Amino acid sequence: MQAFLASIGYEHWILHVLLALPMAALPLVLLLPVRFARWIALTVALTEMILGLGLWWAFDASNPALQFVTDVPWLEQFGIGYRVGVDGLSVMMVLLSVVMMPLVVWGSWKGIDTKQRGFYALLLALKTGMLGVFLALDMFLFYMFWELLLIPMYFTIGIWGSSNRLYAATKFVIYTFVGSLLMLVAILWMVKIVGDATGTYSFAYTHLLANSQALAPYGSWLFVAFALAFAVKVPIFPFHTWLPDAHTEAPTAGSVDLAVILLKMGTYGFLRFAIPFFPAFALSDAVGLTMATLAVVGIIYAALVAMVQPDLKRLVAYSSVSHLGFVILGIWGSTVESVQGAIMVMISHGISTGALFFIIGMLYERRHTRKIADYGGLARVAPLMATAFVITAFSSIGLPGLNGFVGEFLVLIGSFGRYPILVVCATTAVVFSAAYLLWATQRVFFNRFTNPKNEGIGDLSGREIAVLAPLIAAMIWIGLYPGPILRRTEASARQYVEMVESYLPPAEPIIANRTGGQP
Repeated sequence: MQAFLASIGYEHWILHVLLALPMAALPLVLLLPVRFARWIALTVALTEMILGLGLWWAFDASNPALQFVTDVPWLEQFGIGYRVGVDGLSVMMVLLSVVMMPLVVWGSWKGIDTKQRGFYALLLALKTGMLGVFLALDMFLFYMFWELLLIPMYFTIGIWGSSNRLYAATKFVIYTFVGSLLMLVAILWMVKIVGDATGTYSFAYTHLLANSQALAPYGSWLFVAFALAFAVKVPIFPFHTWLPDAHTEAPTAGSVDLAVILLKMGTYGFLRFAIPFFPAFALSDAVGLTMATLAVVGIIYAALVAMVQPDLKRLVAYSSVSHLGFVILGIWGSTVESVQGAIMVMISHGISTGALFFIIGMLYERRHTRKIADYGGLARVAPLMATAFVITAFSSIGLPGLNGFVGEFLVLIGSFGRYPILVVCATTAVVFSAAYLLWATQRVFFNRFTNPKNEGIGDLSGREIAVLAPLIAAMIWIGLYPGPILRRTEASARQYVEMVESYLPPAEPIIANRTGGQP
């Protein structure tokens, strides 16, 4: 496969095709008759998936450097260029994006019956924005893609969402836009500082990173600006309040895109930009302890709040806040294990939570309610759906043998040396997640069948099985054999840790031996 990809010059064109193809198809969706809209979107999504999967073989897992790099002048007088590339920190996010997109389109096949052209056009624009965030190696380009996502997501929630959709969409935009403006100011300030120091004013990521020592006197202010933008997007407690509203009101496609990709943009931003640019401040004792503490508070708080949610979709939304707290803990754990664990949690959360939102959307299409109390005993009439939900719930809980266990375990063992007390506290969330998900599973699928309105709920259709089957297969595969993914992220994770470890304060000894020495 590698030889074939090399023979067609795959590395020279693949990233550009992935970015351009959705936008090129967007006018067709808008101009052709409405009956073609979803078929065009599905064709584009499948094409991107087939082409994008080549990254799995073409990417050199042993090379921690940026690969498939393109650097073409764009607005040369301002130091702005079309600069894209991938490494081990971003390639899995790109693969996750291209694999999930056909499932998102297919999962919306029956749920979107109005304004279809607008919906699928926005979905294609969203795809370009998501990929662009992970591929951009120019800070102006990165910011452009980052902001591009706000528009299609706002309209997706605001037009096709539930009854309180305008409130949720507006809240989403206000929260993320305020954080983004702070990041824009920080980017411009960085370019000026480095430009004054080197004589070269450029938005190139590699140029700014190579001269990041010039940013040290202003590191605290710049880091805070970046961190607020990324913290809102993750979201980290206490910046999380927009997420449950957005998830609850969004259509299924919007919820899946939020869970699978958009939330990962914040955690990716910390790994790619906020910490590497300002490591001395970001990894100081005070900042490290603050971020790790907020992560653990979010893990436990969101899990407890999820336990009392009467709305099944809102319950899963709060579970996202809890799971992504593990990513932040792993990033600030700053070991190869914890960073790889953070990346694995990002991947696993996208798969498991995406599947949960798909199943909830399928239930909503049948009963037009998300209230847990309105269901009960559905395993009797929809055994395949119940089976899929149980497997996905176990995956989200972190049952050994499924994908959710791998990432959280690596985060906990990798972060224990630096934050032992916080890691012990975070471990309790495993119990809480089991409580809220298993209780919800029991009430929806295995309680007594008392509501006659549920008699007509059919089991999974062939299309719905085709949507869920790849996700369940991925849960099992990653849980039993995570090695291929870990190999593709190890070199970049190791390089990241080596880059920042000189700025890390020494970890406290975990246990002292009887003579008072180190173990």
